[in-house]
Amino acid sequence: MFKVGDLVTRISHSNDVIFKIVKIEEGIANLKGINVRLCADSDVNDLVLVTSKDNNEDRTFYEKLEKIRNFERSDYFYIPGKILHIDGDRDYLERCLDFYKKANVLAFGVYSDEKEMAINIEKYLEDINPDIVVITGHDSLAKQNSKYFADAVKVCRKYQRDYDKLIIIAGACQSEYDKLIKSGANFASSPKKINIHALDPAIIALSLSLCDKNKEINLLELLEKTSNGKDGMGGVNTRGVMTTGYPR
Repeated sequence: MFKVGDLVTRISHSNDVIFKIVKIEEGIANLKGINVRLCADSDVNDLVLVTSKDNNEDRTFYEKLEKIRNFERSDYFYIPGKILHIDGDRDYLERCLDFYKKANVLAFGVYSDEKEMAINIEKYLEDINPDIVVITGHDSLAKQNSKYFADAVKVCRKYQRDYDKLIIIAGACQSEYDKLIKSGANFASSPKKINIHALDPAIIALSLSLCDKNKEINLLELLEKTSNGKDGMGGVNTRGVMTTGYPR
């Protein structure tokens, strides 16, 4: 009835999240959220096939992108902040990199298992010298990858202690927000232990990349750009990282 790659929802969860089937074994399907950074297992009898993927959520994010890029263009020139995005999921990483590309922001993507992130991240920091680091992937009360995210954050913060010179965005669905902030992240998920959208870390990173380094961001307005606002993402007062010059 079902096969790998099918899009489905779960009857027991009121069909609230669209998943892709990544594996089926002995009547149990391994699932990965299409828009939500969530992995789950389900009995195939609890699944309903979805005939088409609803792109409304992505459209909303790309509409926000146009507003983020709305800055003075006359005789000024702009150098957006450089982003290093480390992700525990290849599909989500590609979506985020495409998001940055559409905004003409330089971003480097690295796929890494969450357990390995802290081991290699310093090398990427030295090679790329980013203004913003995104550390994300999969997390949940069961997976408990927050520890690995926090370890990677600590490496980054030891590398650059100034919160305005290196902005760190960390966490995924249901991550331990307090632990990530205390480890040195500027922004983290998830204050209310809820699921976050695949692009939520990217929308924070992109917004800061396109905000002037002499301007302090409006924290509440920035968080409201994400899918669930302050319930899904939180952070500390931070300045932008974009360089503005004159004349072009």
